[in-house]
Amino acid sequence: MQIDRDIESWLRLGLTEGVGSGNLRRLLVAFGDPAEVLAANQQALEGIVKKTVATSIFQRKVDEDKFARTIEWLQNPLNSLITLADPDYPELLLNIPDPPPILYFKGQRKFLARPALAIVGSRNATPQGFANADAFAEAASNAGFCVVSGLAQGIDTAAHQGGLRGASSSMAIVGTGLDLVYPSRNRELAHKLADEGALISEFPLGVPAMSKNFPRRNRIISGMCHACLVVEATLYSGSLITARLALEQGRDVMAIPGSIHSPLSKGCHALIKQGAKLVENIQDILDELNHQPVQQIESTRADHNETGGSASTNGDCIDDAGLLIYFDYDAIDIDTLCTRSGLTVEMVSAMLLTLELEGRIGSLPGGKYQRVR
Repeated sequence: MQIDRDIESWLRLGLTEGVGSGNLRRLLVAFGDPAEVLAANQQALEGIVKKTVATSIFQRKVDEDKFARTIEWLQNPLNSLITLADPDYPELLLNIPDPPPILYFKGQRKFLARPALAIVGSRNATPQGFANADAFAEAASNAGFCVVSGLAQGIDTAAHQGGLRGASSSMAIVGTGLDLVYPSRNRELAHKLADEGALISEFPLGVPAMSKNFPRRNRIISGMCHACLVVEATLYSGSLITARLALEQGRDVMAIPGSIHSPLSKGCHALIKQGAKLVENIQDILDELNHQPVQQIESTRADHNETGGSASTNGDCIDDAGLLIYFDYDAIDIDTLCTRSGLTVEMVSAMLLTLELEGRIGSLPGGKYQRVR
């Protein structure tokens, strides 16, 4: 990104010893912007923050090595700082009680403008839970939602993988500096997110994985999103922290039910008892949020009319896999798919043939189809 004096002021103030997010927000309210804060005298600063913090700011107590490393990191076109003054700062996140003043960002900024859905759950997911997270994430992404999760093992990993396959991609909110990958086994996934989606952190470069970081990370996951879907969770899962934060932020909370005998269903069932939306298919989410992928449907119709065939895969239309958002896991017929998608019988039939050849759906007696994966 272009590194001007404004960005340098944000970075220098953000890296000043003892400042932190809360103090930085208070200073911005009082002085207007970081350059004015850095230019203030100590007495004025002490009127807003503690004397020790005011002294750090006035005496420029900044880790110069970290400042220089971050400036170098920003030379990569994928890397940038997104501040409260940046037009790309996520609008929903601005409205939470404690928005991070600075976000370290790596990836494609265009996805920040998409509606977002958080998908979270257990690190120790069952195969079915992993498959559910993957399928719901792909369907949500094809319906126009950027899928947001936390890059952890289990459900988070599946959510990112599914989201990346869809049209609206996926973003990971992490609990470390963006020069680190945690867990290390998700390094390849992190690189794919940087290239095709995004990685976001409020923590400066070099900050390692610490337990206290993850609840802070979770408030950003929920705060960026219109809703939070919990796929699998025990009663003591960190995913329930994200769900609680989502409720406090006024977001919709949804959960996928499971076996009454599974510990990994207990958390979801507890949320449902407390009023979370019970979700069985992607349409449940679209209905709850009053969201219809109209632009995708219209683009598909236009492409079909122009080419005389099914639409090609791109970020603004339904490809063959995009039809899967209209499938339940029960058998469904062509007429129902046409009603749900707004597509013609000819278009749906062509898409079904491709999906069946790919092994993603199976045909059943009576002209019905069922999703396989």
